[in-house]
Amino acid sequence: MAEDKIREITSFSNPAIKQIRALHMRKAREESGLFLAEGVRTVREALELGVAPAQLVYVGAERDQKAVALTRRLARQAGAEIIETSAAVMEKIARRDNPQSVVGVFRQRLLPLSALDPRRASLWVALEGVRDPGNLGTVIRTADAAGAGGVILIGTVCDPFSIEAVRATMGSIFAMALYVAGVDEAVPFLRAWNGTCVGTALQTEVGYREIAYAPPALIVSGAEQHGLSDEIRAACNHLVKLPMKGRADSLNLAVATAIVVYEALARQDQKSSPLRGEAAP
Repeated sequence: MAEDKIREITSFSNPAIKQIRALHMRKAREESGLFLAEGVRTVREALELGVAPAQLVYVGAERDQKAVALTRRLARQAGAEIIETSAAVMEKIARRDNPQSVVGVFRQRLLPLSALDPRRASLWVALEGVRDPGNLGTVIRTADAAGAGGVILIGTVCDPFSIEAVRATMGSIFAMALYVAGVDEAVPFLRAWNGTCVGTALQTEVGYREIAYAPPALIVSGAEQHGLSDEIRAACNHLVKLPMKGRADSLNLAVATAIVVYEALARQDQKSSPLRGEAAP
């Protein structure tokens, strides 16, 4: 696509801008299968991973800024529609003051549980009923940082493609495979897991450092207020909890999940001997 094929749109009422702005609403995202990702860094990470945006919108006043120009060129080469707009329109698109100078519109990708092959990685993460998009996005980023194979979303969860969740992933939304399953489908899947299936729960006296996390290890965390459901908790072959030695009786979901994920990663890396009821990996 030549530079003269770039669309210049500065009207708030333009249909293309309206469609992009509508992606802040879950209904519009579900109907279109699209979502928004903000910033040069995030869009570039997607492109480096081979994920091309359907559209790239940038602020015209920033067109000659080196990072913006390179991102525009790479997106154009990948087949994206390129839209140049004003700072005022970008504020409307982003729904925030001082927005990023680049926004990408990407296609969603959710996989069925049947597509997951536990042998592809030694570590996996699952979340049941998570309602906070910041927590969800942070766990996706944590799973990416730990080299996990993917994240399973169980039951009714917040939208991983909301702008808040995508921001919290800081680009990891493009690196992590996301699998979806209802509780009825997830229960037999967890029971049949050929490795260590570890649920985080208060209904245990086993500390998170007391098991070996033999691969493939699946770390399962529950909703912020209620934790894992009875069905999912019973399907895990281990339950662990973090010690609470101060006045606080719980940790933030994303923080607690990260601690257990990195304990599993460390134990696997060290090939340490078991402490409770498992053969060493």
